[in-house]
Amino acid sequence: MTAEEILNDPRQISGELRLKILNLYHKANAGHIGCSLSCIDLMIAVLFTHKSQEDTFILSKGHAAAALYACLNISGEITDEELDSFYADGTTLPAHPAPQQYKGIPFATGSLGHGLPISAGIAHAAKISGEDSYAFVLLSDGETNEGTTWEAANYAIQNRLDNLFMIIDKNGLQGFGFTDQVMGETASAEKWNAIGFETIELDGHDITAISQTISELKSRKNGLPKAIIANTVKGKGVSYMENKLEWHYLPMNKDQYEQATLEIKERYFNELTNA
Repeated sequence: MTAEEILNDPRQISGELRLKILNLYHKANAGHIGCSLSCIDLMIAVLFTHKSQEDTFILSKGHAAAALYACLNISGEITDEELDSFYADGTTLPAHPAPQQYKGIPFATGSLGHGLPISAGIAHAAKISGEDSYAFVLLSDGETNEGTTWEAANYAIQNRLDNLFMIIDKNGLQGFGFTDQVMGETASAEKWNAIGFETIELDGHDITAISQTISELKSRKNGLPKAIIANTVKGKGVSYMENKLEWHYLPMNKDQYEQATLEIKERYFNELTNA
């Protein structure tokens, strides 16, 4: 699909990728479903409507690996056979992204707090070399608790990295509670604006708005690194997963998988179901 086709009918690819994600997790009997469903629309906007061959995308919240794998499968970088090996012995697609297998996975991630430092370095290198490229990095809101995130943020500000795009998947939940109750609000637009990022807050499930916002921010060569605070829903699209902490971890049983699949088809493809 072209970027134009995606933006004309974003629900189609959003639904298709959600079904792929559910299938991957069900077959593997694995968790981290909710966080993949919360960030998939952000990945669509970046990977399918903006990222060029010269750009870099890093999924810093590596526990949402299945969402990235599904996108790379749609784009043709990961084959159906490879995707089918997700989480299996000997796979190239483990629970968290591993590097040196695919161009779309340049670094291992999952230990939170490293994606923004790496991306800031990539953006700075591009500036030094005169390369016209962007570094996109997708963080979880819980990851903004990490000290390395703030250290990298100050580095980006000091070096005027306006080719750095930090996108925060703000679904309000992290490993053991609501994000604002663990270490306070560290993913607010006010804080990121205050320290020197050019920051926009938006609906993280509106693919068209996300894409338009990235275009707008790209046009501003003002020396300010960019932050998109994306308000999302953990488990988006599956009623019994939405805003539920347990779906950070739980796998689906057969009945839950069937219900989730039916709901996605109904919500994203307008297929009537009895769910």
